[in-house]
Amino acid sequence: MISGIVVFAHGSRIESANEGVRMAAARLAELGSFRHVEPAFLELGTPDLAGAVERLVRLGVDYVLVIPYFLTLGLHLERDLPAIISGLRSAHPGARIEMTPPLEGHPALIQVLLERAQEYLTIPH
Repeated sequence: MISGIVVFAHGSRIESANEGVRMAAARLAELGSFRHVEPAFLELGTPDLAGAVERLVRLGVDYVLVIPYFLTLGLHLERDLPAIISGLRSAHPGARIEMTPPLEGHPALIQVLLERAQEYLTIPH
């Protein structure tokens, strides 16, 4: 089995925000020694999820893990993403496509909040 990862974000009219997602996907690939990692966007950014999955499948990936780059479970993750993934499963019957939960609830997020708070509370304003 050849695995691939898609870091899936909402997308923004502010291109630097989209570039931040692309950089996060590249850093994930580097730190995790993952060969196939693609960014994707629901809207306002490219590629979209279908484009990212298509690229991975063309590279021989047969297991795609979609990681939502969203903090909380909202309408997009509850309704839109499952519908998109269902369509992609039909379009690529030879590929297994799954998604993880959003970032909410992961213990590392509290650590990040703690570090950010400590960083700014120790700087004189």
